[in-house]
Amino acid sequence: MKLRRKLFSSKYPYDCTKSELFLGACRENFDHLITHCEDYSKICRGLGITSSEDISKVEDIPVIPTMLMKQHDFRAGRYMVMATSSGTSGKMSRVRFEFGALWSALKMSLKVTRYHGIISMRPCRYIVMGYKPHRSNKTAVAKTAYLTTFLAPALSRKFILKHTPDGYKPDFESIVEALKKYEKGKAPVRFMGFPSYTFFLFRILEEKGLSFKLPKGSKIMLGGGWKQFYQEAADKETFYKLAKKTLDIEEENIVEFYGAVEHPILYTSCPAHHFHVPVYSNIVIRDPVSLEPLEKGQTGLVNLISPLCKATPILSIMTDDLGILHDGATCPCGVKSPYLEIIGRVAPDDIKTCAAGAADIIKGVKV
Repeated sequence: MKLRRKLFSSKYPYDCTKSELFLGACRENFDHLITHCEDYSKICRGLGITSSEDISKVEDIPVIPTMLMKQHDFRAGRYMVMATSSGTSGKMSRVRFEFGALWSALKMSLKVTRYHGIISMRPCRYIVMGYKPHRSNKTAVAKTAYLTTFLAPALSRKFILKHTPDGYKPDFESIVEALKKYEKGKAPVRFMGFPSYTFFLFRILEEKGLSFKLPKGSKIMLGGGWKQFYQEAADKETFYKLAKKTLDIEEENIVEFYGAVEHPILYTSCPAHHFHVPVYSNIVIRDPVSLEPLEKGQTGLVNLISPLCKATPILSIMTDDLGILHDGATCPCGVKSPYLEIIGRVAPDDIKTCAAGAADIIKGVKV
């Protein structure tokens, strides 16, 4: 995978001049997958694509829906690590990573987080609004949240979701008690994890009349999406206001991440809160009916493309997200690569209703 190695060695994570290298790395990846994964080969041949010579642009790469990934276990060779999706609908994707993919992902993560000022040598305290590690939990979101706590030296780690005999349960009381202690210290506090549980914490603090002034340098880093609470997702303005009101964390210290286990590329929000497409990936917005590529500024299904992995055929993945790809030149941050705006999801069956979700989670919290 010579071209993959060259692509993921790019010094600037938002280099818009690497389109030919990116396509070459994708074609290299495709040739491996079609000869090492029989199921993927059948799909491609059924579409009339038998080799990389049939791919003249990234839009030509056969697309695998995330729904199919949840239904079928694709394999394309030896691997070192396996990660799964959260499985909120009862089924989960299984993605396997070989050494080359893990090494490329590490280089990507370091470059992107360094560019956005997330890497720090200043020790901090982490509050992970996600799963506490447990041997039964192999989800990518749990692994990623824990790995993020190494971007600055960790003095301590607190987790909102703790494993019990009845599964994971949120423990807001212990988080509030931790905040009372951390407020008196000098070490910054870094929140990391699901925006849903972070927002639920804001609401609890507001309802109880509690607020904290956390040490300078504290941050909120959001990743993993709203999952089954998607219909209760707060608009950004409301979220930022509550972060300031309850934790005294300013908008510029809130960073969002976007990604998926089927597309493990790190999308990190810029100062204008836009997800610019890094050099390691490409995004095509497709018409929900015809699946034809759409122009920038139009709403459609989000097709994520990256040659990162060769142990699982995740070269081109169709998500159930609806999004818009914007011209990067319109963003005031200075990054010229296009940026993705997520609009919503296509009829997810696992979403809770507004009457059920947050009210049930918050009910009974005593602080």
